[in-house]
This record gives sequence, structure tokens and C-alpha cells, in this order.
Amino acid sequence: MNIDVYCDESYPDLFSSHHPQARCLVIGSMWLKSDDRERFKAAVHELRNRYKIGGEFKWTKVSPSKAEFYKALLTWFHEQRENLRFRCIAIDHQQVDLIHFHQNDQELGFYKFYYQVLHHWIHPFNRYRVFCDFKRNRLLDRLHTLKACLTNANLAATIDIVQSVRSRESVLLQLADVLVGLAAARVNNLLTPGNAKESVVVHLEELLGRKVAATPLSEKKFNVFKINLDGGW
Repeated sequence: MNIDVYCDESYPDLFSSHHPQARCLVIGSMWLKSDDRERFKAAVHELRNRYKIGGEFKWTKVSPSKAEFYKALLTWFHEQRENLRFRCIAIDHQQVDLIHFHQNDQELGFYKFYYQVLHHWIHPFNRYRVFCDFKRNRLLDRLHTLKACLTNANLAATIDIVQSVRSRESVLLQLADVLVGLAAARVNNLLTPGNAKESVVVHLEELLGRKVAATPLSEKKFNVFKINLDGGW
């Protein structure tokens, strides 16, 4: 089976910020069969046209006047059931030891966690194409290294590409941005009661029948991996 994966992140600068705006960095991935890509793109474009949404849509653009579009988008996402899946990892930046575990390299640490969000959903005999939202890296080979690590750890699967794409060029990457932003807002407890973003999050939670929070690995529709770096048992 051929699988496409669209990835984005929320609060990517937490490892380096002296004035953090959140507790957890969230890296997310949206998974679909390659055969469904064009059909899904057409459906999202139809929703944009119906609600007269021009230009790029993303989590930061959720507003009272556009809330109904984002709710309709999430309803459509939910209706696709396990044909359209989301998985994210939430990392408490206060638990990250860059010096001992990541060679004091913030970028290296970031991509190690990127590996974690992808690796556990890669299955033998499938082929994968991974599209990451464009990000300026200090080292230009970060995505090449990520691809190599995923390939070496999943010898029975095929990782065809891991490449960056600008979000304005892909409505599926924009949808991934919405899902990542939504998860990060709930995980970081940043929602203001009664505002548009909270209403959008609550709408998805009503569809899922549960809060957006840490889930077991077996959860396939909206999976949240809240990693614990403090150890314990």
C-alpha cells in the first residue's frame, strides 16, 4: 500500500526560547492512502469554496467569522474515519536534556522527536512519502538524515521521499496545520473559554466522543503521544 504523510509542528522554537509561550512542542502527522489524495484535496477545496475561504487556511487564522468553516472541515475529517488519520507527539520542553542526549543541538533534538512521531506508524511492505512543512534548518541535510534513519529502522517498508513543502502549496498540509494547532492548544491549556478556537476544539471532541489528550498507541483516528522524559514505570 502507498501512504502519504503530511507533517507540521506547533511551537518549534521551545527548545531555544528564553521566553516560552507554551509548555509542550507538538509535532503532528496526517496519514492517508496515496490513492485518496486527489479525492481528499478536491473535498477540501469544495469546502473552501462553499465557505468562501480565500488563500491559505491554518490554525492561527481561526476566527469567529470563519469558525463554521473549520468545524465543517473537522466534520469532514472525522467522516473519513480511519482512511484519514492523525498522530502527534507532545514534548515538554522542560524535560528535554539537550546536552546529555542531543549533543547540545536543538535542531538535532527536534528531528529525533520527528522520527518518533513517524516511526511507530510505519508498517512492513508499505511505501511512504513524507511531506514536511518548510522549515529553515541550520544543517541542510536534516530531512535526508531523517529519511535514512526511518529507512534503516524499517527495512521491510520503503520510504520513497521525505521532503519539505510550503504550506500555501498544499491544502492537505494546511489541514495538518489545523490538527496540530488544535492539539497543541488543548495539550498546552491555551484555550480561552467561549472564543472561536475553543469552540472548534470542542466540536472535534464531540465528534471523537472524548477530550483531545494522551491516547494509547492503538488509537488510529486522533492519536496523541505525550512522551514522558522523566523516566519511571
